[in-house]
Amino acid sequence: MKQALKYDFFLFDLDGTLTDPQVGMGKSLRYALDAINEQTEITDFTQLIGPPLRDSLRDIFGLEGERNELAVTKYREYFGEKGLFENELYLGVIELLQKLKGDGVKMAIATSKVKKYAERIAEHFGFSQYFDFIGGSEFDGRRGAKAEVIADVLEHFQIGGSPEALARVVMIGDRKYDIVGAAAAGIDSIGVLWGFGSAEELRAAGATSIVGSTEELYISLQNEEVGI
Repeated sequence: MKQALKYDFFLFDLDGTLTDPQVGMGKSLRYALDAINEQTEITDFTQLIGPPLRDSLRDIFGLEGERNELAVTKYREYFGEKGLFENELYLGVIELLQKLKGDGVKMAIATSKVKKYAERIAEHFGFSQYFDFIGGSEFDGRRGAKAEVIADVLEHFQIGGSPEALARVVMIGDRKYDIVGAAAAGIDSIGVLWGFGSAEELRAAGATSIVGSTEELYISLQNEEVGI
């Protein structure tokens, strides 16, 4: 039986929302830093999860110009072969996607990760069939910002800029980048707490609501009162 949901179009972040990528991303980053002889005392690489890769390498490790591009190349050497498979689906994700698919909504992935990588991950971990579109960045850095990815997804679905059309769309993600990107597009956002962002981060970014589990997320789609 189909549920009457508040939204018709669901945009999901990938890293930290659908899957936990920290093992593969951490190994890829270590491989890249070793390859360019970059020494760091940073051991918590979860900071890398969320922003575009080039931005993280610049802001966290101070890599600019050619060294930044070389680090990106080396990161992808490992990630494209091994790192993208060193990943794990979050508990309840498949069940959530199955319910939403049964409700007849349209779903897309909206990630700052390279689109080709996102497609391979979705296929490998068995959830590509639930999505009508996968939006992501390009290898050359185009469409790296979350707002640009969201705009690309909205264009794919031919959703115009009217308040009525945008009111039927929601972005679901675990970091402030998802929330800020959604606000820039004029759509609602749901922050999730099983990823790498805190309730404080999501609230400060302006999340429409915040939930702690996939079960709570699904309930919140029918009930305004659920959420933190």
